[in-house]
Amino acid sequence: MQWPLIVRLRGWLVVGVLGAFVLGATLVTAPPVRADGMASGADLSVAQSLGDRELTVIVRRAQPVPGPLRVDVVAHSGTAAGMLTLTAAPSDRAGETSSASVELGDRPGPYPATLRVVHAGPWELSVSDGQRTARIPFVVAAPVVTPWERAAYGGFCAAGALLLVALGSAVLTRRGWPTLVATGAMIAAFSVGVTGAVLSSSAPPPRAAGSLLDPTSDTVADPYPEVDLPLTTKYSRPPVNMTVRADPRAGGPAEVRLSLTDSATGRPVDDLLVTDDALLHLMVVGPSGRLWHRHPIRTAPGEFRVGLGGAESGEYAIAAEIARRGGGLQLLRSSVSITSETPPGTADPTPPGAELVIGDPVAGEPTTLTAKFGGAADLQPWLGMLGHLIAVGPLPAGVAPGTAAQTAPIWAHAHAMTPMPPTGGQPPDETVAAYGPNVPFTFTFPLPGRYLVWVQAERGYSVLTVPATIDVRAGAAR
Repeated sequence: MQWPLIVRLRGWLVVGVLGAFVLGATLVTAPPVRADGMASGADLSVAQSLGDRELTVIVRRAQPVPGPLRVDVVAHSGTAAGMLTLTAAPSDRAGETSSASVELGDRPGPYPATLRVVHAGPWELSVSDGQRTARIPFVVAAPVVTPWERAAYGGFCAAGALLLVALGSAVLTRRGWPTLVATGAMIAAFSVGVTGAVLSSSAPPPRAAGSLLDPTSDTVADPYPEVDLPLTTKYSRPPVNMTVRADPRAGGPAEVRLSLTDSATGRPVDDLLVTDDALLHLMVVGPSGRLWHRHPIRTAPGEFRVGLGGAESGEYAIAAEIARRGGGLQLLRSSVSITSETPPGTADPTPPGAELVIGDPVAGEPTTLTAKFGGAADLQPWLGMLGHLIAVGPLPAGVAPGTAAQTAPIWAHAHAMTPMPPTGGQPPDETVAAYGPNVPFTFTFPLPGRYLVWVQAERGYSVLTVPATIDVRAGAAR
């Protein structure tokens, strides 16, 4: 009678070991959750044009919660020294706020600060220089266990407990049915655990906090609330209307104010997502062909403002890239007239040692453009990318660029990517200087004609801009 019992015990042990192996292998090989181009729970980088300062505010992932919130303020070249005040406050409830000061020095680079967050959910980080305050919404993530992970953990735990019950029943009782019942229940629990473990690597990940629905402290902690909508629901929201005003400032840069409203309700739009390290990418072409690539600060729901240093009087073409929660990118275009005391200028000068090598661009066919910045391979990622290519055209001859660009059919913004990080790794930020010095692009000009093109990259915390005028010839008729 002992030999069958030993056989049964060995069988159950094999099943238990196999289950543990399957669970461990599944959890190890499960891909990381990704949303909106970044790993879920990754650091949040937001470019901010705060007055004359060009900053990147990096909000490090807060874990555990309650706990510290680490923030790095990256100052670019030409940013004035001075004091900034950082304040973190919950945005969906009254609660504890936390403040810290950052003293920017004369040297560009990161300046750290530590605040505190007390619960998961939507928060707002205020960055103030004493005259202006940028308000950056962010989400403090909570650990989320998916239903299939719960099934895996619960199934294997139950199978382990039932294994002990089956062993005890087989040893202590002469009746076979208690052992059979416990064994059957163990097999069922083990099956649930295996199914959950398999699904954990192949089933859709939970929605990232705030990517589709408006984040609250409850939905951040539980992305599967009973009041939630099904996964098949269309979450995208109506297009955005943008109005632009320019306020000349005596002795200072012209200030551009942007107001974003929902095209269906007319209410302020306050559900923008950070995409390519900014809430709003603003590209401005001036009367002399100069490009401003700025990132206005959010001052209130739907309200943004930015200064344009060196702006001359004339007509300006404006394009803004945004992404609403639950929807894709939108390109908003407008124009503004600026009156300034600044004398007429020229287009962007080419940085010393830099050049843009262009092939033979033909409309409708891919063209290779390579920006060569020279020197060592020490370019830094800017806005999450190695390089940016902005093209506007085709433009008519004899018309000021700022005026011609207002009606240009093509506004393009292409990227040169940095190498992909390893699985689960954090993408490189601006503190990494290990790329280039050549930045290649492959771009297709849709229409023939004359284009204004700018390529931008970062070195030494300074954004370098290489301008060019490109004539794209028509392709063979099809």
